[in-house]
Amino acid sequence: MLFNSFLFLLIFLPIALGVHYLLGALQPRLAALWLCVASIVFYGWWNPQFVVLLLGSIVFNYLVSLLVLALAQRPRLQLLVVALGVAADLALLMHYKYVAAMVTFAHGLGVDIGPMDALILPLGISFFTFTQIGYLLDCRAGLVNDRSPLSYVLFVTFFPHLIAGPILHHKEMMPQFSRRETYRFHADNLSVGGMLFVIGLAKKVLLADSIAPYADAGFASTGELQFWGAWATALSYALQLYFDFSGYSDMALGLARMFGIRFPLNFNSPYKATSVIDFWSRWHMTLTRYITAYLYYPVAMAVTRWRSRHGRASGPAAVASAGGFLSLIVLPTVWAMGLAGIWHGAGLQFLIFGLLHAAYLAINHAWRIFVVGRTPAALRTFNPLQHVGYLLLTFAAVLVAQAFFRADGVGDAWQLVQGMAGLRGAESLHGLGHVAGMGLGDAWRLLIGHHVQLLYIALLLAIVWLAPNAHQIMGVYSPALSKPNPAPRVWMRWQPSLPWLLAMLSLLVLCLSSLHKASRFLYFQF
Repeated sequence: MLFNSFLFLLIFLPIALGVHYLLGALQPRLAALWLCVASIVFYGWWNPQFVVLLLGSIVFNYLVSLLVLALAQRPRLQLLVVALGVAADLALLMHYKYVAAMVTFAHGLGVDIGPMDALILPLGISFFTFTQIGYLLDCRAGLVNDRSPLSYVLFVTFFPHLIAGPILHHKEMMPQFSRRETYRFHADNLSVGGMLFVIGLAKKVLLADSIAPYADAGFASTGELQFWGAWATALSYALQLYFDFSGYSDMALGLARMFGIRFPLNFNSPYKATSVIDFWSRWHMTLTRYITAYLYYPVAMAVTRWRSRHGRASGPAAVASAGGFLSLIVLPTVWAMGLAGIWHGAGLQFLIFGLLHAAYLAINHAWRIFVVGRTPAALRTFNPLQHVGYLLLTFAAVLVAQAFFRADGVGDAWQLVQGMAGLRGAESLHGLGHVAGMGLGDAWRLLIGHHVQLLYIALLLAIVWLAPNAHQIMGVYSPALSKPNPAPRVWMRWQPSLPWLLAMLSLLVLCLSSLHKASRFLYFQF
């Protein structure tokens, strides 16, 4: 079921909210149970057979978690149980996400594995699997306090995050699901959550979906694109992805708040980043947190222990040396980002996407350690021109990586990058390079479409770089589990007032009038 559909907006959401608060006034545990049922219906609407998969995964991981907690005094056996549980989760994930790709790769090498039915990827399998793997690892680390089966099921299935994140942490969510106050009606939950949801809906329906055809057309013919066409394609996809994922993140936070729940912030103007390190602290923030906690730090700590056993330095002094930098920074970064790339998909292009960002991060860290670190603190500030330069450099690096993220294969991505580098020449800014041999009518339509695309890209970039994001607009009313960051101007900050209510309703009507063709969110495929 899509957030941007009449079925969800006019039927599912009103019923889910109404029953939730009705049962909450009677018995909070019934309201929690209702949310579990509603979330499972939401998940199973697209393909009911995967409800069995979801519930089986939940039952398996919850039982493993209880066994892990019971073995707290037997660390070796506990480690074995955790390893087997995580291995089972990863095997399930690999079966659905990677087996088909590996069979295709084997066929390409001439290896005949025999006929194989196409696998349908269950929606959100990566998100609910990673959420539960994190829970098992935290059980072993002794960080789990709430063991309620109802809270656990709701923690995994709560529909606003189930399909495309954010990736939740039990210590943030399960205490909320255990509180009676969560299930009581509060008008501010509906007003704040509703406003944020409508902002996200507008990003998806009015902005992301309207720029998507330009991106799709460009990636369908990457080998034909010259300089300006390649850049227009890359920018169109970057803006589609930005508003699509940003819109989903806002809608998820807004929906959660309608039910009295606060989610962690997952998206915070990443294209305003002035470094790749800054970018990953703003883009898919809960994934970055997950990668750091469960992939990067374990490898970094293992390397630190190895260096200590062999009498080698560790800490800031070691990082400032070439060997220490390679082992303590580059190695865990390549490991973590390589796996992050593979997590997004089975194709080689996703691995390249991850390794490109690993290279970016390593260069960024090297710059901070070996160049900036040797500059006196008083001289580390930069002027507005430098700020813009760093922002554009970061954005360009992200665009190159996104070419591999979006393309159907490495070849298509490389063709787009070649076009962006001008290796196939540059067409006229007026589109004259495309009109040779065309009729007058076709030429004019192409020229008009070309300029409309450029103007639309410019408009959306202005929104991205100059306008406050939803978290800033909501300001002190933001439902995110992070410090409020109000917009710079008072008139940009949401207030529970009649003008803002009228603005929300007008925006909602505009969105509803554009729902004639609902489209899936891009991150649903992961």
